[in-house]
Amino acid sequence: MSQKITSDHLGRGAIVYVRQSTMTQVVEHTESQRRQYALADSARALGFASVVTIDDDLGRSGSGAVERPGFQKLVAAVCGGSVGAVFCLEASRLARNGRDWHHLVDLCALVGTLVIDHDGTYDPRLVNDRLLLGLKGTMSEYELSLLRQRGLAARDSKASRGELRFALPPGYCWNELGQIEMDPDERVTEAIRLVFAKFMEFGSARQVLLWAIQSQTCLPVMRSGVAGTRVEWKLPAYHTVIQLLQHPMYAGAYVFGRRAQRTSVVDGRARKTFGHSKAMKDWNVLLRDHHPGYITWDQFEEHQRMISENAHMKKRASRKSARGGRALLTGLVRCGRCGRMMRVTYGMRAGHAHRYHCRGDQERAASWICIGIGGVRIDQAVAALIVEAVSPHAVEAAMLAARRANAAGDDVKRALQLELDDARYEASLAARRYEAVDPAKRLVARELEARWNAALERVAQVEERLAQLDADAASRPKIDEAGLMALATDLQAAWNATGTDARTKQRLTRIIIQEVVIDLDDSTNEAIVTVHWTGGRHTEVRVARTSVGRYPEDRRPGPVEVLRKLGGHWPDVDLAVTMNRMRCKAADGQSWTSVRVAELRKRLGIKPFDPTVPRVETISVEETSRRLNIYTSSVHRLIREGILPATQLMPSAPWQIPVAALDSEAVRQGVRDIMERRPAHFKARQDAEKSLKLPGF
Repeated sequence: MSQKITSDHLGRGAIVYVRQSTMTQVVEHTESQRRQYALADSARALGFASVVTIDDDLGRSGSGAVERPGFQKLVAAVCGGSVGAVFCLEASRLARNGRDWHHLVDLCALVGTLVIDHDGTYDPRLVNDRLLLGLKGTMSEYELSLLRQRGLAARDSKASRGELRFALPPGYCWNELGQIEMDPDERVTEAIRLVFAKFMEFGSARQVLLWAIQSQTCLPVMRSGVAGTRVEWKLPAYHTVIQLLQHPMYAGAYVFGRRAQRTSVVDGRARKTFGHSKAMKDWNVLLRDHHPGYITWDQFEEHQRMISENAHMKKRASRKSARGGRALLTGLVRCGRCGRMMRVTYGMRAGHAHRYHCRGDQERAASWICIGIGGVRIDQAVAALIVEAVSPHAVEAAMLAARRANAAGDDVKRALQLELDDARYEASLAARRYEAVDPAKRLVARELEARWNAALERVAQVEERLAQLDADAASRPKIDEAGLMALATDLQAAWNATGTDARTKQRLTRIIIQEVVIDLDDSTNEAIVTVHWTGGRHTEVRVARTSVGRYPEDRRPGPVEVLRKLGGHWPDVDLAVTMNRMRCKAADGQSWTSVRVAELRKRLGIKPFDPTVPRVETISVEETSRRLNIYTSSVHRLIREGILPATQLMPSAPWQIPVAALDSEAVRQGVRDIMERRPAHFKARQDAEKSLKLPGF
């Protein structure tokens, strides 16, 4: 026994620290565990009566990148002064980083705890022993760094040649020569090709997902287990579809290093996170044409561009995807003055029009709308250019559309037929297993019989889906090729047909148009529309803008006309507001006030408003809003829809609403409909606004 071990150390007890870096080592390298656990017998042989083994860190790295509850328990025990010696097989078992190692050595020196390994006994309070412990810790850290450096260099070298093996996505497998080839399972390859075909048809990963769920089309996913990696069929989730579309291996490219790890400091320790995507230019290895692909590399890049455009508003300067609104050029219009993408707003004129506008630099507090213009005339002008551009190829497109319509559903039917073949094979396999079992072994026989029945049920379900698909195809109306050709000769009628939805028009627009640049010519009151076609050509067209103002200059009523029609029906102050709204100017160009209205009314000999004169009792929009307990905008809506009767002596004059009309059943039902559309928290908010608010409460 070493002379450094005193009775004080023996009285305090010993701790045996056991650790292995990975779970693979824990399962396969059992001899190392046996040697580490045997240190407890060595401690008792040295005279330590109390020996505690800490093995909480089995399967945890000592590099400092992961939490080690066992090491923390060891440090806490050493700080408590109840540990006389710490036993470890070698220094690398305690720590593989200098921070943890030197921290433990410092604590052992403070409380007089020994460190014992297979080389000897060390007292951290002695200078020579402390030097040796420091060297052991440094060598342990250096050894780990050296091993990692060698391993990563060998891995990267092998990956640069395309020979590094790793888990492949569905649709690929490694052959006996170490090469990547397509999965021999025809059902898997057909499912992968079907996803890419549907993405080109729909133009959206989410639409592919919705189609797969609606048609009950399962996709292959890889599942790892004890028996190895196997293919499992299930209805896809969104990440299943998007990962398949974004994986470059389907384009025949060998790729390594698409994901990166990031290191951050949390509570004073390094924490690593994995799976962060890197830009294509930062990938470690990219070998094109390495193996057979489901698509070409050009198609892969086109898919990534489409997916990027579908990520709406992620990039302000790039074009966006079609969202199915009434605006034809959603996400394609660029401001001709600042170069930013223009936005679309709806709701003009009772929601029957839209508007393109650019808000300039929104990050600047003083910025406001750059330019804006109504979108109806712009869309009509661009639509005319589109029809003119595609007309020469209309007949060819009609013939192709007829062939595709006749073949609609063939891809789904093909996938179902392959699924039926797979289901029948599974049922046949389950039957053979059931027939091979000893009938007397009822526990096994019952389970195999249940599996056979489940396989037969799956066969029946797939056959039923296939029969339903055939029935739907038979009931589908035949394509009228003559009518289709007639539409091809009159594309304008096909474009304006009620059955041509906005999303179809938008998709066609994005195929042949890259972007549209809009600028305004204030001198001619026109919009300059520059169409950038996909092929690189440009077309400029000028579109007349709508005249600004409620009345054209030649139709704007004069103040005398307004007073002759409205004088005596409203007080002078209300007449002044109405005349200003109509943009009626006084002789000196000033706005109207109640005093000026009264002077002009007297000169014209028009009597003032007399509230005592009996007349049909009418009220204003504001008073109607107060009585019905709705907003003034809701009152205007009831008037527009013809529910609430109201009259105007002339356009822009105040509305006159009969009081008796408020009690009609139609008005009451209209108010109830408005109330039902209000959010649930509206009444609570309205009550809160009416409640008394005192300072400090």
